[in-house]
Amino acid sequence: MVYVLNKQGKPLMPCKEAKARKLLKQHKARTVKYEPFTIQLLFDCENQTQDIALGVDAGSKYIGVSATTEKQVLYEAEVELRNDIVEKLSSRREARRTRRSRLRYRPARFNNRVHSKHKGWLAPSIEQKINAHIQVIRHLYEILPITKLIVETAQFDIQKINNPEISGEEYQQGNQLGFWNVREYVLFRDNHECQCCHGKSKDNILNVHHIESRKTGGDAPNNLITLCETCHKAYHKGEVELKLKRGKNYRDAAFMGIIRKTLLLRLNQTYPNVHETFGYVTKNIRIENGLPKEHHVDARCISGNPLAKPLEYYLYQKCVRRQNRQIYINNLCKNGRKISNQLIGDIFGFKLFDTVKYQNKQYFVFGRRKSGYFKIQNFNETRVNNGSISCKILTKIRHNTTKLTERRM
Repeated sequence: MVYVLNKQGKPLMPCKEAKARKLLKQHKARTVKYEPFTIQLLFDCENQTQDIALGVDAGSKYIGVSATTEKQVLYEAEVELRNDIVEKLSSRREARRTRRSRLRYRPARFNNRVHSKHKGWLAPSIEQKINAHIQVIRHLYEILPITKLIVETAQFDIQKINNPEISGEEYQQGNQLGFWNVREYVLFRDNHECQCCHGKSKDNILNVHHIESRKTGGDAPNNLITLCETCHKAYHKGEVELKLKRGKNYRDAAFMGIIRKTLLLRLNQTYPNVHETFGYVTKNIRIENGLPKEHHVDARCISGNPLAKPLEYYLYQKCVRRQNRQIYINNLCKNGRKISNQLIGDIFGFKLFDTVKYQNKQYFVFGRRKSGYFKIQNFNETRVNNGSISCKILTKIRHNTTKLTERRM
């Protein structure tokens, strides 16, 4: 499938590869994009298009998209979103606080929170994922004459999930009602007893320990546990191993509740004919037609044409970080010297995340050395030659910026 733009840059119906090859050979078209392969006509033509519905399976980790007509699937893809924003911002906050602690005393600031100044502000981790949804949809509008956009959203009652019998005023009376803070609640929940030795150490000093790092896990009660000071110190020294897992995490459910209103509002401001659907409708359509559970298949059901003839492949895309402004790596060398984190843009003609060809297989450049030996791997994290391969035997296919793309059957 080759996507076509007219002379003015507006999308037309896609054509077959043979026809596109003929137009390029006769110099009647030029290549605009390689993945997905898109050409632009160099002559005037009639703008005859069909009705195309775009189904979007919105999610917190993956996005499924499918553009279909009544009979044919024109485009299908799965997009893996970034989930490292929280950790990156936490590392930046730690570095900032360490840097400012070396300065002279400055009084604490007040009334400088972004969410109090700007209405509609969202956390950067959520804002990035919403922008990723909009970017995927915008790229499809650039190559296909889409006439209808259908987005599947969801809204979860997290308290109802924990307690199916909750109702009325009970929503305002959570587990921590009557406690001064989270620490007091966790100690009460664990009966003021160490959950590692259960009082065998006879240490009366109790600490509240984070099961998952506070950097990414937060201070939620399901991420906290009571440990005596003896076990707590022994754990951080590596002498004791805790076989514990944090409780259920509802981060994805909370994200879907936020995205439902914000994403639809922004899409309605940009595109006409935007519709909303829900997961139970998609599930019913998928089961009735005997289709497998995949993100791009769900998107096909959302588009309203579940029996449209699918393509031989679908695109799998992974979002990556485009810029890294950190000057030095956090960890120092053995001699205490700082390691520069500023990457050279071009090494022997290759950049980070470039798509390369090695032994007739497609890989991505995930690491580079000035010596010319690179680390290449695919989405399955299969390294080549233990992460060290000479750039002399690599063939560059294309340069990537924010998305890595491969075809899957």
